[in-house]
Amino acid sequence: MNNIDYKNLGFECQETHANYISYYKDGLWDDGVLKKSTSITISAFSTSLHYGQEAFEGLKAYRRKDGKIQLFRPFDNALRLQRSCERVLMPKVPVEKFIDACEQVVRANADLVPPYGTGATLYLRPFVIGVGDNIGVRAAKEYIFSVLCSPVGSYFKGGLAPNKFMVTYNDRAAPNGTGSYKVGGNYAASLWSNHIAKQNGYADCIYLDPLTHTRIDEVGAANFFGITKDNKFITPKSPSILSSITNKSLMYLAENYLGMEVVRGDVFIDKLDVLSEAGACGTAAVISPIGRIDCEDKQHVFYSETEVGPVTKKLFETLTGIQYGDIEAPEGWIHIIE
Repeated sequence: MNNIDYKNLGFECQETHANYISYYKDGLWDDGVLKKSTSITISAFSTSLHYGQEAFEGLKAYRRKDGKIQLFRPFDNALRLQRSCERVLMPKVPVEKFIDACEQVVRANADLVPPYGTGATLYLRPFVIGVGDNIGVRAAKEYIFSVLCSPVGSYFKGGLAPNKFMVTYNDRAAPNGTGSYKVGGNYAASLWSNHIAKQNGYADCIYLDPLTHTRIDEVGAANFFGITKDNKFITPKSPSILSSITNKSLMYLAENYLGMEVVRGDVFIDKLDVLSEAGACGTAAVISPIGRIDCEDKQHVFYSETEVGPVTKKLFETLTGIQYGDIEAPEGWIHIIE
């Protein structure tokens, strides 16, 4: 099981030793246990299967140079999962339970956390689903909270290299819907557009705001950011955008480590010439530099289609340096697994 080529590892499921599962019934979560199988048995009437009553998170365990293992901002993940659960009428997972479950999974799979220097990590997937026999459109009475894991490499092939994206006029979220929550329906709504983009040779698609289709909202399943020609970090602000922990971190680093002004505002699709660099960011990809955006019959090239812009590169190096323990982190960002 340990004969994994970590340097050439893709973003795919790998066999692991154990994962965590806990059940909610009669108003209480049980203590939870570790188990080997990634399979679960639920009623075919479960609300998660028919009505999309589910929410999930994504975070990573990093191997440091000194051999220790650390999580990056897991408390933020725990709070975001609580927010998502509340929105789709599921019981919140206490923060302490969330952190403990992640710790248990990492410890049980400690030998599968990729070595320092490979660029690979142990990806954790906490999730909550509604289960039990339910026939009407209403919240379930029973739930499962689980944490799965898998060693993973880069989300996009080629690592930190510019990718090209196409604009889609399909929407991944409604103006006042669940776009800002990490629930499965948003991702199901993005599958078709992602499929079309990849069929046409793009890394993914750019979603515009669902109300006017004039402003950039998200890049596939990631947040968008740009570096303006007067050296500001700008990222869209919209009630349809998922609050990315990675983007939240980049905003802090841009302001406090790179001395840049941070702007949360409109990025108009017909005014991309104000940007010198652009990128997509999220837990899976960290940063994917955007070399080009195609919108209908127009193409816009940012810094380069072959080279990463200097500010994007510095942000990536600073963030990953913190995640792997090479750069001192702001207070509360790092959680070491003892």
